[in-house]
Amino acid sequence: MAVSAIDCAAMLPLSLAHVWRQLRRVACAGMAGIAVAACAAAPAVPAADAGALPPSVDAALQRAGLPPGALSAMLVDVAGRAPARLAYQVDKALNPASVMKLVTTFAALDLLGPAFTWDTPVYLDAPQRDGRLRGNVYIQGQGDPTLVVERLWLLMQRLRAAGVTQIDGDIVLDRSAFELPAHDPAEFDGEPWRPYNVAPDALLLNFKAVAMDFRPDTAAGVARVRYLPPLAGVDLPASVPLAPAGAACGDWRAALRAEFAEAGRIAFGGVYPPACGAREWSVAPADPGGYAARAVAGMWREVGGQLTGRVRDGQVPAGLEPAFSGRSPPLAEVVRDINKHSNNVMTQQLLLTLGLRQGGQGSFEAARGVLALWWRRRLGDTEMPAVDNGAGLSREARISARALARMLQQAWAAPVMPEFVASLPVWGVDGTLRRRPGLAAGAAHLKTGSLRDVAAMAGYVLGASGRRYVLVAMVNHPNAAAARPALDALVDWAARDAGH
Repeated sequence: MAVSAIDCAAMLPLSLAHVWRQLRRVACAGMAGIAVAACAAAPAVPAADAGALPPSVDAALQRAGLPPGALSAMLVDVAGRAPARLAYQVDKALNPASVMKLVTTFAALDLLGPAFTWDTPVYLDAPQRDGRLRGNVYIQGQGDPTLVVERLWLLMQRLRAAGVTQIDGDIVLDRSAFELPAHDPAEFDGEPWRPYNVAPDALLLNFKAVAMDFRPDTAAGVARVRYLPPLAGVDLPASVPLAPAGAACGDWRAALRAEFAEAGRIAFGGVYPPACGAREWSVAPADPGGYAARAVAGMWREVGGQLTGRVRDGQVPAGLEPAFSGRSPPLAEVVRDINKHSNNVMTQQLLLTLGLRQGGQGSFEAARGVLALWWRRRLGDTEMPAVDNGAGLSREARISARALARMLQQAWAAPVMPEFVASLPVWGVDGTLRRRPGLAAGAAHLKTGSLRDVAAMAGYVLGASGRRYVLVAMVNHPNAAAARPALDALVDWAARDAGH
């Protein structure tokens, strides 16, 4: 199974630069409470299919052994001022894979605003004296998707700066903001150590992943291994034997014969090829429920803190005031990281935040209710998508090309358009499109998506004429992985203004 650029996103640093913008409200009679309305809906696209597939696309499908019926595609003027250039099977509700992130991220920008931030408050239930706190420290998760290693280190350093060196009590992690169902990380594809299978968490630390850095030491005959973040109570080997000199790098991960199934232990039964040089591998270790406690304990020790008690789950006592808070980057930056690098767990954190902030409950059910209300007021009677977890890592998610095209037209006309479009991968430049050939660099801003049976792409294409188009294309078929040349041909056809 392929999933778009997920592993590489697990350890990306996040900028702390702040962006501000004033949310413009659109007034409609009898509607209030959300800064959008059905009266602002984009002009309707034609109800019937607009001709056959472009010959280059049809030929690419034939070469891939894919029937034309596996594809749904739409190309329409970004402002809806002209009939659709292509509307091929646009009312079929298909699985969009990670393209579903467009719905979640536009809704979040529209409802919360690009300058929205998450706070992670820290509480002390006793005064500190001479560096010693005779009490507990509470860390309250509010759904921040950006608490990566650097920000966890900063949170621990701020605790030290508050005068606390030794805690004669516990560090208590309050993860009660989200109400989540039981999660089996192996359920989706049988690979529970993949970071894209991690479940959301009100106190999500470093995507519940550990980055392993391998560096050959030929004199010692081993590859040295370093781990981030430091995890307390986990047996982590400091080295792995090197493969014989001259061994090709090849599938170096398989050569390590790594074992991740046992809680509190990572092991290597193989060797590391020295020809690989320095490499990094991010994995989600076993016992994800205990990850936060291990990460906090390890980082507190790393910054020189001492703890006589333990790190455990619990809730902040009523009436306690925060000693300080950690603040996330603004939503505009978070959405950019989500869409550029197709990060699944960040998207789920964002969806749950909509439920918490707009629906009063940090659950998927509440979040989907918020999205349904937003969709109706934004897009009127346009068919509502089945968003499931909002990230596209789902077998149940569905949306039609017509509905997604109309939403993208809405996004283009919205006050948050600059932040939304800037979050999409740029053709031949960055994100999941950085290696796409053919078009002039920057000619398209498109979100990609792929699962075992899905290949999809949606966003905006600038034609040679200067016209801007909304493009949506989805393939659902057991051989969908072979559809990439056909999707590329469709983008090229759009950029050349074929048909005009």
